[in-house]
Amino acid sequence: MTDKRNLKIAIIGAGASGIMAAIKFREAGFDDLAIFEKASDLGGTWRDNRYPGITCDVPSHAYQYSFATNPNWTRMCSPGAEILAYFRGVARDHGVDSLIRYDSEITEASFDHHQWHLTSTQGDEGLFDVVVTATGVLHHPVYPDIPGRDDFEGDCFHSARWDDSVSLRGKRVGIIGTGSTAIQIVSEVIDDVASLVLFQRTAQWIWPLPNRLITDEEKELYRSDATARQAEYKRLTHRMNSNFAAAIVGENPDGYAELEQDCIDNLNTVRDPELRAKLTPDYKVGCKRLIMSNEFYEAIQKPNAALETGKIARFVPDGIELEDGTVQALDVIVLATGFNTHQFFRPMKVMGPGGRTIEEAWRQRNEGYMTVAVPGFPNWFMIGGPTSPIGNFSWLLTAETQFAYVLKLIERLQQPGVSEIVPTAAATAAFNQAVRDRIPQTIWATGCSSWYIDASGNIASWPWTFDKFEQDLKEPDWHAFETA
Repeated sequence: MTDKRNLKIAIIGAGASGIMAAIKFREAGFDDLAIFEKASDLGGTWRDNRYPGITCDVPSHAYQYSFATNPNWTRMCSPGAEILAYFRGVARDHGVDSLIRYDSEITEASFDHHQWHLTSTQGDEGLFDVVVTATGVLHHPVYPDIPGRDDFEGDCFHSARWDDSVSLRGKRVGIIGTGSTAIQIVSEVIDDVASLVLFQRTAQWIWPLPNRLITDEEKELYRSDATARQAEYKRLTHRMNSNFAAAIVGENPDGYAELEQDCIDNLNTVRDPELRAKLTPDYKVGCKRLIMSNEFYEAIQKPNAALETGKIARFVPDGIELEDGTVQALDVIVLATGFNTHQFFRPMKVMGPGGRTIEEAWRQRNEGYMTVAVPGFPNWFMIGGPTSPIGNFSWLLTAETQFAYVLKLIERLQQPGVSEIVPTAAATAAFNQAVRDRIPQTIWATGCSSWYIDASGNIASWPWTFDKFEQDLKEPDWHAFETA
């Protein structure tokens, strides 16, 4: 029997997806691995984001690896520091940390003679048979296009670059943005600040998720009974995928109606009709990523809180000036303005055979086959590639599903005479046409601006149920791939 070819594999990114990929590669018998991480610590978005009140909006017992369920979560939706500690613990327990090359951002990747040549900020990293990108989408902060930011004399920073040296206690605080981050910060700091102004460009629908403490009795059950722990994981992931995710893509009208009514009822807890009107969105529930909070509406109604819907003109030395000339005097400004979710692994320069770059391939839009591979770029695989499911459910389940599919492709490279595998242009075109044909049936296409939409106006998400995602990625259609 012929021995399988040993492959040298590079994983780019040491966040949740990269840690999982390394563990699963080792389980499958691959041991020549390197993880390249641009920062000096692992953890990805949970390392970068440490703002007050940071919490996952997916229940803890679903936001975890299927193979490393945690009995000790403290809340239904755990705080960021607890999630980061979980990933550090899993990486440590599985010996992943020793594989990570920190402070090594991959700047260039070029393919020649069946291998990828990688260059990082540390220099030449050598040749690899396979590259798996696990860079996530929430790591390129977006700064608002508002003039005069350098003129502001107080403290100003992006929520993903939190300045730990700045105390908000007793300060006049302004927060720009109304996504999940802003809502969590407002809810957490409102009782500590002298005053808070939330600058709202677009109102958001908010689902009232109660973030209760997990009882000691529940934790003891999960510690003593791994079957109960796994059952809770399966129950929650099924509930999110079959109910919520299906509702958003038009497959569960009853579930959608219930979701919509819950959001309306939550909004109606705002007592002042003028404030309630300002907080009322003009688009359908779920068109933007739904925010989860049962604390925000109470927080924004407190005497030291204000919602500002006037358009911002500029930063000025003592605060923010609106277009009507009003100046909001502030000591601290937090830019909760989100991320560029369509940049993926760029600005890395990626060159396939013949020197064709990923920028050229994606000139019109980011497109891949089955969310994980790109024609013309052999042995290059993505966890979280274009049109991946990015709704309100566990990203970790998406990542595990994609990796299991990618692993089957990589195992094909171990066969005699196979050095390259890549999706065909025809299969990729057919897949992306099916995505575009299905998008109009989703809630995302009902009329709103969101981070699901790319610079060309394309809604870039999986437009079917999560069950279909799992089914479609269960086994590769080998006719959709070319080998060499």
